[in-house]
Amino acid sequence: MPETANASDHAVLDFLKASFARSRASREALVDLATARNELLRHTSQTEDQLLSFTSSTAGHTEKQTAMAQERTALTREQTRLSTRSTELANIRTELARESTTLAGQRTDLGVARTEMARRRTSLAEGRTGLAQKRTTMAEERTGLAQERTALASNRTDLARDRSRLAAERTGYSVHRTELAEKRNDLATLRTVRARTRTQLSLQRSELARERTYLAFVRTGLALLTFGIVMFRYFGVSWWSLFDLGLVVASLVFITGGFRGYLRSHRRVRTLDTLLATDAGLLDLGAS
Repeated sequence: MPETANASDHAVLDFLKASFARSRASREALVDLATARNELLRHTSQTEDQLLSFTSSTAGHTEKQTAMAQERTALTREQTRLSTRSTELANIRTELARESTTLAGQRTDLGVARTEMARRRTSLAEGRTGLAQKRTTMAEERTGLAQERTALASNRTDLARDRSRLAAERTGYSVHRTELAEKRNDLATLRTVRARTRTQLSLQRSELARERTYLAFVRTGLALLTFGIVMFRYFGVSWWSLFDLGLVVASLVFITGGFRGYLRSHRRVRTLDTLLATDAGLLDLGAS
């Protein structure tokens, strides 16, 4: 009997050791699963951070964001699968807890609590999967918006090309207008030079007219002198000789003043001839 009791005690001890070993293995598996889940959560957080940083980039990164969203969806599915596996392990842990109910009632309560937490994690994982799907839908909508923006950018590029073409035409017109303005300035300069030349010719014409006037004075003086001499020779010495003398004096005044004025006007005419010889308004006409 004592040997039978010892054998049963050994069997119970072996059963307990096996149960403890299975429980320890289950806890280690649970710890490994929790570690993997934390690593997956950390990777998911990093992916979400990368997604948030990539969301603010330009339309060229939209395809990369879509790929990351698909990768995040795959990771979420993997997390869901791991959560399902965790649920299965929780069920196994529940079964182990039920087997060890006779040994530790508190362990059973803890197992039930862990099962409840696993179920909550599963529901949270399902909710996260739904959020990932919504995020994928939003990424697809964002892709559509990016395509529309690309089309608008193409239209803007076409408008910019038209504007550049119009600007080139306007530049050509501006160059033509500048050329016409330069020609107009050249004509205005030429007109100014011709006006200055015309003024100098007018001065020369006036001096020549003044010269002719002084020559007329000389001619009048010579006529008076001739008339005075004729009268003196015709009447001889008499009272008419005073009149003849007045005619001679007047003729001498006319001749002297006309000759002096003629010389002065002649010098001015020669000076104007020298100026006109180098005038730009007459050089292009072939004047010497």
